[in-house]
Amino acid sequence: MPTRAVPRFSHNVPRTACRAGSPSPSRAETDTVKNVASANAQLQHPTPAYTPRIGRIAITQLAPRQPENIWPAKAFVGEVVPFSATIFMEGHEVLGAELLLTDPAGAVTRHRMLERTKGTDRFVVDVLIDQQGTWSWSVRAFCDDWATWRHNASIKVAMNSDAELMVDEGAALLARAAREHPRSSVIRAQAVALGDTKLTPAARLAAALDSLLNAALANATIASRETFSGSLELRVERTRAGVGSWYEFFPRSEGAQRLKDGRWKSGTFRSAARRLPQLAAMGFDVLYLPPIHPIGTSFRKGPNNTLDAGPGDPGSPWAIGSAAGGHDAVHPDLGTIADFSAFVSAASRNGIEIALDLALQCSPDHPWVTDHPEWFTTRVDGTIAYAENPPKKYQDIYPLNFDNDPTGLREEVLRVVEHWIGLGVRIFRVDNPHTKPLQFWEWLLHEVAIRYPDVVFLAEAFTRPPMLQALAQVGFQQSYTYFTWRNTKQELIDYLTELSHETADYLRPNLFVNTPDILTEYLQRGGRAAHKIRAAIAATGAPTWGVYSAFELVENVARPGSEENIDNEKYEYRPRDYAAAEAEGTSLAPYLTTLNRIRSEHAALRQLRTFCAHWSDDDSVLVYTKYLPSEFTPDGRPDGIIVVANLDPHAIKETMVRLDLTRLGLEIDATFEVTDLVTGARFPWGRDTFVRLDPLVEPVHILQAHYTGGQSASRTTGVTA
Repeated sequence: MPTRAVPRFSHNVPRTACRAGSPSPSRAETDTVKNVASANAQLQHPTPAYTPRIGRIAITQLAPRQPENIWPAKAFVGEVVPFSATIFMEGHEVLGAELLLTDPAGAVTRHRMLERTKGTDRFVVDVLIDQQGTWSWSVRAFCDDWATWRHNASIKVAMNSDAELMVDEGAALLARAAREHPRSSVIRAQAVALGDTKLTPAARLAAALDSLLNAALANATIASRETFSGSLELRVERTRAGVGSWYEFFPRSEGAQRLKDGRWKSGTFRSAARRLPQLAAMGFDVLYLPPIHPIGTSFRKGPNNTLDAGPGDPGSPWAIGSAAGGHDAVHPDLGTIADFSAFVSAASRNGIEIALDLALQCSPDHPWVTDHPEWFTTRVDGTIAYAENPPKKYQDIYPLNFDNDPTGLREEVLRVVEHWIGLGVRIFRVDNPHTKPLQFWEWLLHEVAIRYPDVVFLAEAFTRPPMLQALAQVGFQQSYTYFTWRNTKQELIDYLTELSHETADYLRPNLFVNTPDILTEYLQRGGRAAHKIRAAIAATGAPTWGVYSAFELVENVARPGSEENIDNEKYEYRPRDYAAAEAEGTSLAPYLTTLNRIRSEHAALRQLRTFCAHWSDDDSVLVYTKYLPSEFTPDGRPDGIIVVANLDPHAIKETMVRLDLTRLGLEIDATFEVTDLVTGARFPWGRDTFVRLDPLVEPVHILQAHYTGGQSASRTTGVTA
């Protein structure tokens, strides 16, 4: 296009020249000159035309993605991920969509997306992710011209309204498809039939409604107005980042002995290794160790967190550092670095990974206190501030200050992490990450992920929801949750639904049932039944769960005024006779073994997003299902699990359980059989079923639904898209 002449609006410009000896122009005159020059410039270079950000077809609300879309969404190898988008446009055309998924090697696969719930404009497809690395994906939307025509033609031909014209338009569409897909004999044959003007419109339409033809066109879509979304990333981590059964014990208690003079001899890595086969037999595949480093002596805590530690009290492992070393050393009582390496190897031979505690804090005796005083907070009186959470005081611990020398401190932490990675550790449980800057964690987790993509970090983030979620968003692979404090039916429904659907794109829950710090009132008062109930819900409610070693022995006596065990193992040795408890029949170890066996045998329980809550007529009976269609299971059969839990550990409950059977891939009124995977009993089941649960016998049903040939599984996985 030729450039048109642009007039210069110079008639308002003062003619007074600025030359030697001439008076200078006034400020008003100068401003006038500037304004005219600006106007002339805009006329010569007009503002570019606005480019719409929405496509011809609107593609919005893509998922999976993080809330702010700053970091990529997460998945793990073996996870079935729902990809979804809201897709719509003006008019009444039938729309179609497909997922364009690019794996880490650059291979692209296409997956047809469907509007699972008609009228919502929400298109979804589930894909099993099978490779670690960074994936990318986008959505292609289009007008499905054939489906649109077929809908309109079916109505108009029946009404004899423009019938000839409608079938002629269909013939033109099918002829186009035959040209684009010349190898399809079905499309070619039906194109001839639909184009045969000797036939009646109804007969020609019948050719268009042929099932084989429409099956062929599902993969050879006649499309127009193609629109593509932007590309998003999906960070896929190894399976252990999302699936695992965790057990926690203190190595110093395993094999600890009280000597004749009353003093204690600490357990060692060698004595702790003797317990590994037992943990493996129970089905645990991750062993978490509290800090194994030297412990300071200054302000050492005594039994039950008292301030008067005796000479034989071992102190809290979280008061890290002494003359024997800091975060890169092991406590001399436990053995040597070589002994630790041997322990890691022994665990690996038993199918167990070691998770090491990363507690970024120091005792007053830590070498960092002398070598790097800038890494701590100095008060006005010259003393270093110890840890406090008023009214709680931790005089034996100095918190780190990440503001005085952020570069030096973060490089030292990275060195420590790499030190343990070099010794075979690939999992770190991080103590109180919410007391350190998010920016620091984003940096550290990114650096470690780039260098060691198989390393997993678990955040012990018992803090406010925004911080707990933000830690997951910046890179933590797993998170402790509020599960321990969710005990009523509605609390559990709401929270497990939130974890499995609302935050599942970035936050992976680790449902620990207890810790050295957490012995809830429910466990204190509910006895053995309460422990079984909580373990069953944790083991089936999420693909990662865990217990602290006091759990199977039902140690439920709390220190008065606290939510933790009396004579707490954090401050003293606690050797336990597990074999005697099993011989007496009081140990829950066989029950935990059963739970882990069920988890290993059922793929639906190794998925996070398969959780779906159902209804019972009793407020104390929790009901949920986990379901995986046959195309995602190892044996090619649908996997449906029904969990019915009596949450009252003190009373028998009898009630009706009411299931939405479509969430199990069944017809709404189907009848079928189930097997109780704990007891082996078989029951008939259906949409509405009576149950009776005695907490003194078995307070929880974990039921496997049996599918017959006439009951085909749908693709519904419990995902709320």
